[in-house]
Amino acid sequence: MKKIMMAAIGAIAFAGAAFADPLEGLWQTAQDDNGNFGHIQVAPCGPALCGTLVRSFDASGNEIASNFTGRNIISETTPSGGGQYRGKVYSPDRDKTYNSRLQLNGNSLSVSGCVLGICRDGGTWTRVQ
Repeated sequence: MKKIMMAAIGAIAFAGAAFADPLEGLWQTAQDDNGNFGHIQVAPCGPALCGTLVRSFDASGNEIASNFTGRNIISETTPSGGGQYRGKVYSPDRDKTYNSRLQLNGNSLSVSGCVLGICRDGGTWTRVQ
């Protein structure tokens, strides 16, 4: 009986991993206004997806320290069909949170957002892993 229970638990865990959202993974952002970019780890957070800044780089690609490491850059993000996602995106270089529009195309993610009618193109992020 124990073996059957363990097999069932393993099958459930594997099924959950098999249905991971295509947005999950490690993404490299476009360069910001200062030429810096980062690596964002996207993973489930409650019923949505969040993306946390895990590493930062200067314009030359050298790793740098950032006060924003560990901060959610994307949050409250849910799929809306056709590779599109809606949620929130935080822009550290402008210290603003935008209502986001994300478009996933394979290993590219187009990022844009608006706040109070002011919209910003966040460029294209590239999948690292």
